[in-house]
Amino acid sequence: MNERLFRTQFNQMDTTEKQALMESLAARYDMTFLGLHTFDRWGQSCTTGIFKKDGREFVFVPGDTVTLGWEQFAVGLNQESREELEYLFREWEMARDPEAMIRESMAPVRQVAIGPMLVGRELEEINWEPVKLEDPRLRSEWLEDFRQFALTDRDSLTLAGRARFERDSDSWQVSLYHEVDYLDFQNRLQKQGFSLPTADEWAYLCGGGCRTLFPWGDGLDYSMHLHWFEDMDEDENRPYDMEDPNFFGLSIAYDPYMREVVQADRLTTCGGDGGCNICGGLGPFLGFLPCSPHCKPEVQEDKELNGDYDFYRPIIRVETHD
Repeated sequence: MNERLFRTQFNQMDTTEKQALMESLAARYDMTFLGLHTFDRWGQSCTTGIFKKDGREFVFVPGDTVTLGWEQFAVGLNQESREELEYLFREWEMARDPEAMIRESMAPVRQVAIGPMLVGRELEEINWEPVKLEDPRLRSEWLEDFRQFALTDRDSLTLAGRARFERDSDSWQVSLYHEVDYLDFQNRLQKQGFSLPTADEWAYLCGGGCRTLFPWGDGLDYSMHLHWFEDMDEDENRPYDMEDPNFFGLSIAYDPYMREVVQADRLTTCGGDGGCNICGGLGPFLGFLPCSPHCKPEVQEDKELNGDYDFYRPIIRVETHD
């Protein structure tokens, strides 16, 4: 086994060694190596390689044996998170221990060996196919709806389950919607040479083995600009804080409405609840709790992927034997 592909030895390698290792991975998996970059966030750091393949950026994530899951606070709730939960408990007229309530949503504590991976840095849509405005599959009644919409100053029109039109400066981005079966989607990815991460792999990519509830601590950091709770109109092109790359260089678990599809026998998602808690008015802390790396994976009842809520991250599992 090539120990250099695992976090302890990988982090100890000098730049020249890492450069050579990354170049060998690029050649093995037919990728373009863009260079080394250091990602440092929330007390974890990794200097690793960035790659490009099929128009996507990937990052090398070294393997490790880590503890996943959650059963108790490592540090404890900060004052703002505690006050938010206490307010909700008063509203619900119920006496609850925050730690016990949170534990109900968390996966059990376990130790897991995670292999090295090349991981897509951004979440991708599943059900939407980009097309030209002249595509013959766009029906005349859809185009008529679009023409009426284009006269307004709004930027996005979605015809549910059919088509989507989004303003892009002086032009429009158009997409067609397709029904997608979960197992068929996994098979299609496999034929392209990619996989979905398992729930355990996803938890590692999100938390890196952190023992706190979130990668930054046990409580919500209210100084961050949080999606759905922050008005970004003044600088709408700036990403929300949780959307910025984490310590592995991944944009992950930043929007509870965006469920990340993982590899399993039945449709399973991590990193969000489709916005159920936020839509239910439960506030920022419980709204973002499904983004915790330790939250129980959610097995969905349906086998059809939902283009509004389900997204994916392609990975390549790296062979560890020389």
